[in-house]
Amino acid sequence: METKNIGLRGIEVADTKISNIDGEKGKLIYRGFDILDLTKNSTFEETSYLLLYDKLPTKQQLDEFNTKLIDARFIPKQMQKNMANWRKDADPMDMLQAFVAALAGYYDEEFSNKEASYDKAINLIAKVPTIIASWHRIRNGLATVDPDPTLSHAANFLYMMFGKKPDPEVEKIFDVCLILHGDHTFNASTFTARQVASTRAHMYSAASAAIGALSGELHGGANTEVMKMLLDIGEVGKTEQWIKKEMSAGAKIMGMGHAVYKTYDPRAQVLKELSRKLAEKTKDPWFDITEKVETVTISEMKLQKNKEIYPNVDLYSASLYYMLKIPLDLNTPIFAIARVVGWAAHIIEEKFAEAAPKTALYRPKAVYVGKYCGPQGCEYQTLNLRK
Repeated sequence: METKNIGLRGIEVADTKISNIDGEKGKLIYRGFDILDLTKNSTFEETSYLLLYDKLPTKQQLDEFNTKLIDARFIPKQMQKNMANWRKDADPMDMLQAFVAALAGYYDEEFSNKEASYDKAINLIAKVPTIIASWHRIRNGLATVDPDPTLSHAANFLYMMFGKKPDPEVEKIFDVCLILHGDHTFNASTFTARQVASTRAHMYSAASAAIGALSGELHGGANTEVMKMLLDIGEVGKTEQWIKKEMSAGAKIMGMGHAVYKTYDPRAQVLKELSRKLAEKTKDPWFDITEKVETVTISEMKLQKNKEIYPNVDLYSASLYYMLKIPLDLNTPIFAIARVVGWAAHIIEEKFAEAAPKTALYRPKAVYVGKYCGPQGCEYQTLNLRK
């Protein structure tokens, strides 16, 4: 029996007011605001407030929100000591998942009311960058760098990573990257967060589960695979031959195509220009190679399969992070720095949505295709369980 809707593609599982994708037009909306407008006119902190509270903040509200974020940046010293006991080659996503879950051992798990859940959200948003930066330095035998209360969310992370303040242009580029990755409706990790939240588990558990979902190469790990591809290609002149060889062998070109967008991913539009700008500054070849990957893949897809394909968010974010000197294995954790805002907003919506019954628990139906056993032995049967 043919199984339909594999991966729940096209199946509506819940209502949301947080974000929306128009795959045909290539639009991404956060709480009613176009992502392209937000990248031009907002900051990550302001966008985070919007995603959490369903409104743009006044100056006073934004100042208070920033103060709470800054105050919550520090992580327990014991947590950093525990990091030192880990293997230095441990997967950073495993580390992040473990220490986000561990936050429940240091802070009150209770968020039975909506206001308390916002405090947990701020705690998560503030601490995830510190966890990642601390691990990066500890595994490299470097002293950890305390958060700087004078710096923005984006600049502070880069400062904690590298021990020096980024220049304003680099800070702005990274800030825009965080805005672009803040939310993306019911992607795999966000759905995971909501599913765990539907059991009435606490926010740290739901966020930790989301990190586990994000760690897979088909989700958050995709831009790392893109960068491995770019490094393998090595130079612009080898790109066309490399892509043609891979596609002729039936291989998927990472960073191209999307499950929802049927045209150019709007996030990729912005990241492409940021990558171009940074390449002009660093003189690295990675933007030029990436752009060639895009044009050749589009051309070959039309030629070989008569189909249209477009870049997704991962294609240009790979070269961008690499030029920012971000280690390859931290690409996905950095994704989490931004996406934790969306996860928190969805966890709160899942638990406190006015339109949703408070006892709702995700419990999808499976189609059993296994064997049936009786006195005469076992055999596989085909039953239509979708009646």
